[in-house]
Amino acid sequence: MASIKPLSDRVLVRPDTAEETTSSGIIIPDSAKEKPQRGTVVAVGPGKVENGNKIDMTVKEGDKVLYGKYSGTEIEIGGEELMIMRESDILGVLS
Repeated sequence: MASIKPLSDRVLVRPDTAEETTSSGIIIPDSAKEKPQRGTVVAVGPGKVENGNKIDMTVKEGDKVLYGKYSGTEIEIGGEELMIMRESDILGVLS
């Protein structure tokens, strides 16, 4: 996989795979699958500078995160689907 280093307050996230079946065992067709809203942080930018002060990132590589449904930009690197988004698009870190 080619390497990418996010700039500023951007985060690179590997989305979780979409659910294949419902909890009751019904298979979900591709046309009805919802885009996942959680994933794993792959890379983190250095943070942003605001009013002359550096603001560090609060997420780190390996964090499981929850993000908005329409957040970020989908990109493909080395055949892998990833998302790049601002840290502010992340709603929370899952524990």
